[in-house]
Amino acid sequence: MGLEIFDGALDTAKIYQKWYDFASQNNLGANSIFTGIVRAENGCDGLSFDIYKPLLEQWFLDWNKKVLENGVFLKMAHSRGDVFNHQSSYMAGIFSAKRRACLEVFEDFIEDFKHKAPIWKYDLKNGTRIYAKERSYKLPFSGILQ
Repeated sequence: MGLEIFDGALDTAKIYQKWYDFASQNNLGANSIFTGIVRAENGCDGLSFDIYKPLLEQWFLDWNKKVLENGVFLKMAHSRGDVFNHQSSYMAGIFSAKRRACLEVFEDFIEDFKHKAPIWKYDLKNGTRIYAKERSYKLPFSGILQ
């Protein structure tokens, strides 16, 4: 698939090398990488993440189908569990034969991920997880039915 979930912080150099090799082996001349790094702010020691994998896999598969029509390939890596300040929790890779197709997908994919991926973020403070509600987005079609 191209979606990988890791426990803890991402080994960005290892992931990048694997993705670079993928691009080389498939003669893809454009490779745009986004790397999310946990910032030290709000007195937090880091962030912690919960993931609902079946829904994330479906979201990712839908995106792959959509962009493959234009010769674009997606890769994504995300952390599950604790990630401390200045470590990476998220990488997105967009690949194509030419740069234009990559760049057209880049922002839309990353923003859609931020708003629709079933990943819940918590602040880490003194070993305690605190749900980051004010920095979270409601998933479409979620909630209690009335």
